[in-house]
Amino acid sequence: MKINSAVPSVGSTPEPSRTRSPQAPAQKADAGSSERVDISSLSARMQEVGAGDTAMNSARVTEIKQAISEGRFQINPERIADGLLASVRDMLGRAKPTA
Repeated sequence: MKINSAVPSVGSTPEPSRTRSPQAPAQKADAGSSERVDISSLSARMQEVGAGDTAMNSARVTEIKQAISEGRFQINPERIADGLLASVRDMLGRAKPTA
């Protein structure tokens, strides 16, 4: 696994290759247009989180990167498996039943 600082953050500018061309119909707007854009609550929350203080501990990330490069990083598969199972249980608990 490679860890680097090239991971885009929420609210970052998309790569030019992924943006629409200026001629795209969705980007043409009439000056008198009264179009409205609604952002979902999840999207709004993601923007709030991305705009605030970062939850990432830079010193810890640097420490882990150094340990990986020196071959000292210990992986605990049981802890990883427990975390994955807990995440699945949490997602299943929040899943809404379909009618």
